[in-house]
Amino acid sequence: MNFQLNNIPERTQKPRISGMTMVMDKGLSVRQAEDFMAVGAPYTDFVKLGWTTAYITPRLDEKLAVYRDAGIHPYFGGTLFEAFVVRNQFDDFLRLLERYRLEYAEVSDGSIALPHEEKCKYIAKVAQYATVISEVGSKDNTKIMAPYKWISLMKAELESGTWRLIAESRESGNVGLYRESGEVRQGLVDEILNEIPSEKIIWEAPLKSQQVYFIHLIGTNVNLGNINPNEIMALETTRLGLRGDTFHSFI
Repeated sequence: MNFQLNNIPERTQKPRISGMTMVMDKGLSVRQAEDFMAVGAPYTDFVKLGWTTAYITPRLDEKLAVYRDAGIHPYFGGTLFEAFVVRNQFDDFLRLLERYRLEYAEVSDGSIALPHEEKCKYIAKVAQYATVISEVGSKDNTKIMAPYKWISLMKAELESGTWRLIAESRESGNVGLYRESGEVRQGLVDEILNEIPSEKIIWEAPLKSQQVYFIHLIGTNVNLGNINPNEIMALETTRLGLRGDTFHSFI
């Protein structure tokens, strides 16, 4: 840090197993990715190329190299996995992981109807090629799962080989974990935490109020995802109690 302040909460150091931040790249250029890494690299662990943007991203190899060179793990959004699966191109997806030397891969079923047993089989297969991050929850705001269902799916995916679970909210932060207003489904979160270790979950929290909620609930070193690149510094100061919303939390 640039100077000394007392009573600052201790952040985990990279490579982290908790306190991870996953940033959502919705289509940054190579130059924008370089600019982002110039300030955000110390505070970012993963960059997800959102949904299927990798399919149309110019100079994709170069952008992935920017993130790797900065010590960040890039990976493709789970919707791309679904786009391959629904077209009966799963083997092509595996070859894609090898072609782009991706160490992490997301498996999800937020946009397609996939029996959960089949999803777990995909997790086990992908885990032979990359470290799996699997997403639980639907992108359809009309599909509201009971807490026991979330927990059952999460446990099964961990048993199938998932390294970390993503709790779904979309990039908008108004489905899955959240009500349409963006308000956290607190009862759901509490029940999940009673059954699943918090370090196993990356909570999608694109909105500041959601980030603050999880920092207050779990602590500085909660895993958070779907963060806007422009918000990485704001989030890190929030984690450290150096922003109004958490200013008195760690003194």
